[in-house]
Amino acid sequence: MSEESESVSAAVSGPRGITPDRLLHTGASDRPSAEDLVLASGRDLTPETLEWARRKLAAEGRSAIDKQLP
Repeated sequence: MSEESESVSAAVSGPRGITPDRLLHTGASDRPSAEDLVLASGRDLTPETLEWARRKLAAEGRSAIDKQLP
């Protein structure tokens, strides 16, 4: 597949200011942190929301963050 026909996401890299999808990653192989979950949920980082995220990750694992993302 050529870079021309590939879907792209807007970013600030590359010759045209666009990063090809093949260079992006979702972090699917990484363990999400409580901070990741708080930010993905659109909440502010506070001690209370971090504790909420820790409990949610302990109970649901990675699916807790997957539920927050489209």
